[in-house]
Amino acid sequence: MSSDRNSDRKEGSPGTFHIPGVERAFSTNKLLLVLLVPLAMVLIAVSSVNVALTTIGESLNASDAQLQWVLSGFTLTVGITLVPAGRLGDLFGRGTLFLIGLTLFTIGAFSCGIAPSATLLNAARVLQGVGAGLLSPQSMGIIQQTFSGQARARAFGLFGMVVAVSVAIGPVLAGLVITLIGEADGWRYTFFIHAPLGTLGVILALRWLPFERERAWLAKRRQRRAAPSAQGRPRRWTMPDLDPIGGLLLMLGVLGIMIPFTVHEFHWWLGLLFVAAVLLLWGWVKWEDFYTRRGRFPMVDLDLLRIPSFSLGTMASGAYFLGSTSIFVIIAMYLQLGLGENAFKAGMIGLPNAIVSAFAARWASERALPVGRKIVQISLACMLVGTVSSLAVVALVGVGRASFWWLLLTLAVTGFGQGAFGAANQTLAFDEVPVQHGGTAGGVKQTAERIATAIGNAIMTAIFFAMMPVLGPSNAVVLAFLAILGFQTVAFVIGHYDMRRAARLDLTGPAA
Repeated sequence: MSSDRNSDRKEGSPGTFHIPGVERAFSTNKLLLVLLVPLAMVLIAVSSVNVALTTIGESLNASDAQLQWVLSGFTLTVGITLVPAGRLGDLFGRGTLFLIGLTLFTIGAFSCGIAPSATLLNAARVLQGVGAGLLSPQSMGIIQQTFSGQARARAFGLFGMVVAVSVAIGPVLAGLVITLIGEADGWRYTFFIHAPLGTLGVILALRWLPFERERAWLAKRRQRRAAPSAQGRPRRWTMPDLDPIGGLLLMLGVLGIMIPFTVHEFHWWLGLLFVAAVLLLWGWVKWEDFYTRRGRFPMVDLDLLRIPSFSLGTMASGAYFLGSTSIFVIIAMYLQLGLGENAFKAGMIGLPNAIVSAFAARWASERALPVGRKIVQISLACMLVGTVSSLAVVALVGVGRASFWWLLLTLAVTGFGQGAFGAANQTLAFDEVPVQHGGTAGGVKQTAERIATAIGNAIMTAIFFAMMPVLGPSNAVVLAFLAILGFQTVAFVIGHYDMRRAARLDLTGPAA
């Protein structure tokens, strides 16, 4: 697989770029703004629901199963949409898929806010998830296509900062909104706030995105119409190879893997579903290899997985998401269900984490390429220290020797690791990915992260709920944090192996 470094692009004045066939200059800052704000909205929509779930249940008189699907419906829909969406963006134009996704996400968010019942709320969450799944891989693909070298590292640094900050700030915003407006209807405004931002985002995307592939496609279509075929008829447009069987196998496999970890009540058939999903994913790999050998273009070019920096970066990120993204879910439940604190306090506990994450992402983006994978290891080490410290604080709270507000400090340490890891891992994992596969690669990596998040949340919440009646809330959190620590250690080991591999190949700097 050869790498494409955007040789057909022309550099403009600082902060701008040109695309072939277009006179105007496009602003890189405006481009990043229109890409990253919707990404932040998507992630806030995920993390803020953890705080709002209790009030949603009371307001809509929802059952536990219906509340579960407020989380699961969104997660599952995003998970099965990401890779096909990345592939479609690579084929037909990332700007168009981004616009469609943002439009659906915005409509879904507004529909969530006005939902009169839990059933309609869950339907709206599915629509919101489709939009999120469509737009998310396009952000990675457009950054990969537009930037190179240190500029790409800075852009991915901002990307990582948005991921880390949004996950942490979501509960803070939700808690504040619910406190100010009231528990009866406050949760609705945690969805409504996405509507004006999404509408503005659609308008600005139409103006600021380059729509490079779309423009090229229109130009080629005009050329085909102007150049008659040998029979004197206009040349017909041929449909790109979409690999529908590969797409279906992948979607069913991902869905089957995620469902057992998003359904909180165990049923015997969930084990069979998981086994069937593993077999489907094995069949998908075999199908993609067969499809490639036939000279066709598969849903996912398996050569992507043979790029060590991408595959190891995705594995490390998956292990990180198995553990670290569950931290705020556990903390929110601990404070509200275990200690009886309100939604505002449960949200505020993550504010220093968000602030430090933003600083760390910027710090790591400037050092990821020149320093290399040591930055990833430093970030993971910070997360390990932060998790151990948080565990100690919760244990002391359980015996009346400390206040839970000490978590502000320990979660800030974790935040440094989260922000730095997001920026450095993203930059180094994509450094050798060909530009033409940027959206697909983004879909693959984000799918692995969504699956890991679903599995991690299921494991940690199961530990918490199972142990809280027996050992008390503090000890239940301690056990959950020990499991989180285990997954973080796995990520550290993978990162260490990748660092040693890169050192042997002298890949500490930009990819050759």
